[in-house]
Amino acid sequence: MKNPFNDSPLQQLNDKLFEEKGVVVFIKREDLIHEHIQGNKWRKLKYNLYEARLNKQNTLLTFGGAYSNHIYATAAASKLFHFKAIGIIRGEEPQIKSDTLLFAASQGMELYFMDREMYRQKNNPENIESLRVQIGDFYYIPEGGTNVHALEGVEEIISEIEIDFDFICTPVGTGGTLAGLLAGLRGEKQTIGFSSLKGEDTLTQNVHELVKSYTGFDFTNFSINFDYHFGGYAKTKPDLIEFIKIFKHKFGIQLEPVYTGKMFYGLFDLIQKDYFPKGSRIVALHTGGLQGLSGFPELQQ
Repeated sequence: MKNPFNDSPLQQLNDKLFEEKGVVVFIKREDLIHEHIQGNKWRKLKYNLYEARLNKQNTLLTFGGAYSNHIYATAAASKLFHFKAIGIIRGEEPQIKSDTLLFAASQGMELYFMDREMYRQKNNPENIESLRVQIGDFYYIPEGGTNVHALEGVEEIISEIEIDFDFICTPVGTGGTLAGLLAGLRGEKQTIGFSSLKGEDTLTQNVHELVKSYTGFDFTNFSINFDYHFGGYAKTKPDLIEFIKIFKHKFGIQLEPVYTGKMFYGLFDLIQKDYFPKGSRIVALHTGGLQGLSGFPELQQ
């Protein structure tokens, strides 16, 4: 059987700004791994799927919003690998479902809608057990796919980068991708996460805890930048939309405004501000998530 997954190539980006500032920038094209199971979502799911098989679990249950990349990828992966999938969706059932939910349903995922107050308790063990009573047994994957098995998949990215580099950059949502990169780096290089979330920093502590639970070590070679969230999760501003359009025109690479657009906007701004020493070699992770473009008609032109 043909392997449905592609390699994730490393591509150098050439720009006058990089020449002026004396830096070299590469993009790790995780968006090219699979049409529907892209980037960090596949990395996070990979070993969770193995674990489900080892535990003889045929049903996967996870959580997410109506536009969730994780719900989308989990539904596609479940169909591809012959799992039954259940998605617990935040909020009341809408009269008109998002493209993400329509796709998930088309892949065979059963959708259940949970009111927002109860959804906030989604990780409570009592809530999970209550779902088992209602639905039957399942393999539980947290919202966003982040757990120790996710880190095992993400850390493989590091071994695939066959060039020398000084910094690696990634978008940050739950912190799982950043934690997996740190696990793979084992204290070497510098890692910068660009948060898409607004508000108090709970991510840094989450990353420390995830890395320590997986590796037994507490690495400090990372920082999380909160300056480029553009108002918060899934929020945008005209400057961000314009940047994404220019980026595609210049490099032929599509970004989306929830994660990757914000990271690259921040990266370019930091380079402009001389954040990186001359001679720095930077790898930026394209984490996929392009299905999310359906929620932004201004980028559909």
